[in-house]
Amino acid sequence: MKKVLFILLAAGIVVSATACGNAQKETEPATQPATVAAGATAPVTTEAPQEETSQTEQPQTEETRIEEQPHTEEEPPQEKQNMSLQMTIGSTPVSVAWEDNEAVQTLKELCQNQPLTIAMSMYGGFEQVGSIGMDLPANDVQTTTSAGDIVLYSGNQMVVFYGSNRWAYTRLGHITDQSADGMAQLLSKGDTTITISLG
Repeated sequence: MKKVLFILLAAGIVVSATACGNAQKETEPATQPATVAAGATAPVTTEAPQEETSQTEQPQTEETRIEEQPHTEEEPPQEKQNMSLQMTIGSTPVSVAWEDNEAVQTLKELCQNQPLTIAMSMYGGFEQVGSIGMDLPANDVQTTTSAGDIVLYSGNQMVVFYGSNRWAYTRLGHITDQSADGMAQLLSKGDTTITISLG
């Protein structure tokens, strides 16, 4: 009798264990990877095409950069600075030996772009005087003038003599191709104009 009960008890334990095992298998989560359902299309990932690098965008080598640098020519000499001042009294050109000083250099710079025309007026019976229109560097010294002398008076007045006078002036130059009589012919007949230019 005891043997029969033991066999039944053992059989019950086996059945219980088997049932628990099946239940555990049914509640375990699926670990297998999901499969694509029949007829479905799996997403396809494609890499973005790489942009082709234009030949013009390629980095320049040092040699290329040197070749592409613009060619710069040396600036031409400023010929105007080497030109001398020319003077015309009325319509008569005259030759002048100009002084080498700041006043004459400034006068030359003043004529760089266009000739300078000065309206002259007779004064004192021995000179004609006119306004330059600006102050020039002055270095006045007591001077006795003669016919043909060109001087700066009061810093901004040009005086050209056909006679003589004594005053404090800055010398600008002297007309070399006219005698005293020639200067009188040019300047003693009435007011005139003087044109100074680079030539």
